[in-house]
Amino acid sequence: MVNIEKDIWHWYHNVSECYYHIQLTIKYRKSLFKKETEDVIIETMKDFKERYAIEINHVGFDQNHVHFLLRFLPKYSGGQVIRLLKSISGKALFEQVSAIKKELWNAEFWTDGYYISTVSDRGSKQVIEKYIINQGRDKDVKQFRLFSL
Repeated sequence: MVNIEKDIWHWYHNVSECYYHIQLTIKYRKSLFKKETEDVIIETMKDFKERYAIEINHVGFDQNHVHFLLRFLPKYSGGQVIRLLKSISGKALFEQVSAIKKELWNAEFWTDGYYISTVSDRGSKQVIEKYIINQGRDKDVKQFRLFSL
């Protein structure tokens, strides 16, 4: 069964409820986000859910970087999703906003780096740690221990 229309995604034998915060920066930290470039990025990413099962919930632009709140199936790694976001949006920008190539000296649109973190409605790292520690059949016996490596 495949269902990616609800809050919890079901993908064959997997259940997923993980959101990601991703931040991408323009090459050389150039301030190139204007309405035209923002519109191209948003338009390019409208069909990501249907094509790749990547649901982009929110996009926030600053002058030289952009933040995404999104989720994707666990069949992808964060690096794969970021590579898709960068390659498809960068190609569209170079094709539709030709002046950008000159601004970037014919280089890539995005820097090589990125920021990614997971986000959950279920709680912070401390809440999850407490949940794991308190798992078990008997409340008095803690079956699991957290290890710091």
